[in-house]
Amino acid sequence: MGMIESNENGITILAIDGNLDAEGTQLMEEKVVGLLEGGETSLLFDFSGLDYINSSGLRVLVLAYQRLKKTSGKVAICGIKDYIQEVFEVSGYDKIFPLYTTKEDAVSAM
Repeated sequence: MGMIESNENGITILAIDGNLDAEGTQLMEEKVVGLLEGGETSLLFDFSGLDYINSSGLRVLVLAYQRLKKTSGKVAICGIKDYIQEVFEVSGYDKIFPLYTTKEDAVSAM
């Protein structure tokens, strides 16, 4: 799993690629918790390079959502592949997280 952090219009963007499995999830969780503890209020997960996500990866997204909801923060996801979007739809996560086709769409909406 690879992770690149960037910032655009006050939104922290985490571009995740490869497989978000047990090892990758731990790294992503540490990064997300560090950002939230540092006062970050807008997170965008760019999944355009993501090939696989397991339940522990979904759990990190929910953790970010729950913490940011308390402070009126925002979490969104962009670039999700069709077969991963199916996981979000089956689990109901597409109702929790705004899903955008492109990073540009997400940044302008946030």
